[in-house]
Amino acid sequence: MSLTTTREDLRAMVVVERAEMSDGVAEFVLAAADGGALAPWEPGAHIDLVVEEVVRQYSLCGDPEDGTRWRIGVLREPAGRGGSQLIHDTLEPGSRVHVRGPRNNFALVEASRYVFIAGGIGITPLLPMIRTVEKRCVPWTLVYGGRSRSTMAFLPELATYGDAVQLYPQDEAGLPDLDAVLAHPEAATAVYCCGPEPLLEAVRTRCLSWPPDALRVERFSRQATDPGAMVEDQPVEVVLSRSGVTVEVPADRSILEVAVEAGADALFSCEEGICGSCEVTVLEGVPDHRDAVLDDADRAAGDRMMICVSRSVGPRLVLDL
Repeated sequence: MSLTTTREDLRAMVVVERAEMSDGVAEFVLAAADGGALAPWEPGAHIDLVVEEVVRQYSLCGDPEDGTRWRIGVLREPAGRGGSQLIHDTLEPGSRVHVRGPRNNFALVEASRYVFIAGGIGITPLLPMIRTVEKRCVPWTLVYGGRSRSTMAFLPELATYGDAVQLYPQDEAGLPDLDAVLAHPEAATAVYCCGPEPLLEAVRTRCLSWPPDALRVERFSRQATDPGAMVEDQPVEVVLSRSGVTVEVPADRSILEVAVEAGADALFSCEEGICGSCEVTVLEGVPDHRDAVLDDADRAAGDRMMICVSRSVGPRLVLDL
């Protein structure tokens, strides 16, 4: 499946600035093609960027108070699916694109102190968070790791914050000292982490002794899940309650695919369970969650699911579609 640029929820935008922020990372500043105001957003939000029918998700890393421009940072990934290379190779000032969003699955909560931990391009969603808590005069620390200084984006911007920022270029300083940062649980402290899966797992392990709601993470890909925690893929009957249509979803196809074929007006983008655009309300049945968006409490509630990857524990689901 692909997302077309004719959908009503997509907005035409233009690239107004491009800058190289590090080896492999380019910054793109976008404005509305019609010159109008942009939708408000809060730290942690991301957008769907559509370029030649290719859809990719990028965190907004500019100033939430700027209602005229959005900024994103894009890492060129030679081993990826080709989307980032297309963006790097084709987008220049004046280029037209389409955007959907913003959405926020990584919202900044109120806290007495913040610990931000970033790996590589994972710095992007944390930049507006840092800007916001700095304005609020709330204490914070950033631990930022990367392969080398030349690959770590936004360093000049971060340098303005002084000692609050701890840099760990791996070729100079090794891996971030997470034990020093997270060894002692602190009440009313929020820990935000974005980066590759090994970093997220290392942070998660060290936060096991922290309050259960202290850690918040954003992933680049779907979390590896214990196969024993999921049921084996089986056909499932899905009722689309708005139309009254019932469909049979084979074991080798997603609920999203079959629902869209049946005429359901389902939004979707990444089809990997990481962007949250295909979230639907569950009216009956028990979801088998396989996404990287919902937290443990959301999964336990069982009242919503990401239909691009998640399935059903039982033989039947009723969805608000």
